[in-house]
Amino acid sequence: MAISNTATHSEYAAGGRQRATARPGFIARLSEDKAALRRVLMFGGVALVAVVSLVFWLMGGRYVSTDDAYVQAAKLMVSTDVSGLVQDVDVREGQRVKKGQVLFRLDPNPFRIALANAKAQLAQTALNVQSMQEDYRRMLSDVNAQRAQVDLAQRNYARYAGLLKANAIAAATYDQARLTLATAQQQLVALQQTAQTQLAKLGGNPNLPVAQNPQYQQVAAQVREAQRQLDHAVVRAPFDGVVTEVDSLQPGTLVISAMSAFTTTSAVGLVSDKHTWVEAQMKETDLTHVRNYAPVNFTIDTYPGVKCKGHVDAISQGTGGAFSVLPAENASGNWVKVVQRIPVRVTIDNCPGNPELRAGMSADVSIDTGHRRWERLLND
Repeated sequence: MAISNTATHSEYAAGGRQRATARPGFIARLSEDKAALRRVLMFGGVALVAVVSLVFWLMGGRYVSTDDAYVQAAKLMVSTDVSGLVQDVDVREGQRVKKGQVLFRLDPNPFRIALANAKAQLAQTALNVQSMQEDYRRMLSDVNAQRAQVDLAQRNYARYAGLLKANAIAAATYDQARLTLATAQQQLVALQQTAQTQLAKLGGNPNLPVAQNPQYQQVAAQVREAQRQLDHAVVRAPFDGVVTEVDSLQPGTLVISAMSAFTTTSAVGLVSDKHTWVEAQMKETDLTHVRNYAPVNFTIDTYPGVKCKGHVDAISQGTGGAFSVLPAENASGNWVKVVQRIPVRVTIDNCPGNPELRAGMSADVSIDTGHRRWERLLND
């Protein structure tokens, strides 16, 4: 038994030495056979690159990005809805203004004259309403007096009718009494109709306060409109911001309210320096896993070393082409499918150093979807 174990141990040790000798021999042959070494390195390198690339690809896809992004800000061409000559401009180009600060003024004299005229008409209307009320009371007095005349004519007619039956008066006298009664009755009806007409002008209530009369309220509305136009002759900033396009508006310029929205010579530009955001035009194929409040990293071309953070505030309900003045005619025979872009609004949470952001600045945006490719493959 001892001899057998020793032989077995010797054979195992010999096999180990043979294998140990074989490995160096293989490497030695590869080192001597340069072509074989190149083939091994080539295929091995390709396989290694493929595996690494696959791993990176599977681990990637979490971020979607675009350089089609720009800083946006609340901006407005501030004008007025009344027409007039510019009297003076109270701001200069690039000046920061607060909400309610005067930007420019129109000549107030025409508006003051219109307001004074409207107030005079209001006072005259009040007098007219009071006069109509007094006329209505007088008409009621006339109706009561005429009703007394009708009663008298009715009694005379009845008296003459009895005398005529007794042949105590002539028929002509009876006819005259009947005519007098008919005339008095007709006059009473006419006076009552006139009083009803006057009452209708008073809104059906002769004791209605003058300020509640429809005619008075109509003229009072004209006074308020004249006052509004006078107030709008002074144009104020609707929000905090920086003014621009000031030089296009000069004293003496005629501002026409109907054209102010179509020309810069009737307005002063105002750009907010607080309400800013980034709008990224993302490809529709990149928005599969983008949701509101998703974290966003972005940089501004003007400040390349500043890495800002934000979050997705809103994803537009329509593509840019959906709001185009000339939308695409996809029903035509030469239709070509093009990947559409959808605006994504990014709220700015933090920018180190608080750099000055101006509307229209270019940005690079990267959105964290939280989904890698291997997760998507597993979910599919």
